[in-house]
Amino acid sequence: MHVTIQMQPLKYRPYDGESVITMDMERHDFQLEDLVERIKENDHRLVALQVPEGLKMQALEMMDEIEHGSMAKVVLAADPCYGACDLVHDKMRMMGVELVAHMGHSAMNIDSGMPTHFIPVTYDGDPEIDPVLPILARHKAIAEARIIEAESPIDLSDEAARERFVDAVGRVAPLTGIKLGLVGSIQHLHLLEEYKLRLEAAGFEVTIPTGGARLTFPGQVLGCNYSGDDPSIGHYLFLGSGDFHPIGLVMHTGKPLALLDPYDGGASEMSFERIERILRQRMGLIFSVDGAKNFGILIGEKPGQMRRNLAIRMKKLLEKHGKKGYLLALDHVGPDLIDFYPVDAFVNTACPRIAIDDAVKYAKPLITPFELEVALGEKQWENGYQFDEIP
Repeated sequence: MHVTIQMQPLKYRPYDGESVITMDMERHDFQLEDLVERIKENDHRLVALQVPEGLKMQALEMMDEIEHGSMAKVVLAADPCYGACDLVHDKMRMMGVELVAHMGHSAMNIDSGMPTHFIPVTYDGDPEIDPVLPILARHKAIAEARIIEAESPIDLSDEAARERFVDAVGRVAPLTGIKLGLVGSIQHLHLLEEYKLRLEAAGFEVTIPTGGARLTFPGQVLGCNYSGDDPSIGHYLFLGSGDFHPIGLVMHTGKPLALLDPYDGGASEMSFERIERILRQRMGLIFSVDGAKNFGILIGEKPGQMRRNLAIRMKKLLEKHGKKGYLLALDHVGPDLIDFYPVDAFVNTACPRIAIDDAVKYAKPLITPFELEVALGEKQWENGYQFDEIP
């Protein structure tokens, strides 16, 4: 049962961190047949459907398809959904739901506590590689230069160490190779093997990196995890749209990143200047908490974001330095929910992207655990910026 949604192209925010663009929903494949068979085999009577924000407009038609094919009743989990880390199982269990169907994301290394069916969604885009080849050639040259520079040890002054901290490219450990890492958002991962062949024919040595347990597929990246990176990869090509994943990938790896958009065929790159602006903002926040005495330490209650042990470690670290930390647990983190607390700053251990993407929304500094360690002198500037990840 491949769902075909009969409608004109709509403008909406795509579901996997991608930008607002016009998309033809008929080119997406919503694969519901396995879900329907599972419901029928287990005689489920009440099923929950959880969909990302960009697919909410199609949710009712999906519910009709599932109910028609299985005879089960479907309840939509209508709260915002930000990824496979954002599961609704406790709420649905109390409602009597027997199975949660999670649309558009892949399973993580999370014990959800109840049966869960992850539904893949794919898009049939097939952009030409020619527009992106000049960008990749420039990025390959940057990687080659980095390998040469790494042969000469550098003794950094304090000022130079801080400049390295905010350098968009070259912050991380020296490279051992100049391979092109081919990655994508989940709805485009089925394209990677074909594009690997095309790029190799164009003269690039290409690898599709495999990450840790949080990543289900080779070449997959998440907003909180880029564990497939290794020193043999000198630069990246991302198949996808928008800048959510690209920003995280460059901040984590310190490597050039080109983008090829399967929706419109456009080729671009993640601007080094933009990443450096973000890193300078992060440096400013680190300086701003230098005199802070009291911190709110945020713990995410979502199943895939709960890092209690990290939060407790941050509390002990603050105590070591004569400061106070208060543990605050929230399902959703927002300025209206925390800014009124009488603390000087916040440390975020929930979704790592909250501190990066939403910092300007908060009246008080909101920093990552690594940034707190730098502010307290536990980590050094010259080691470069370290992107907060959930392994």
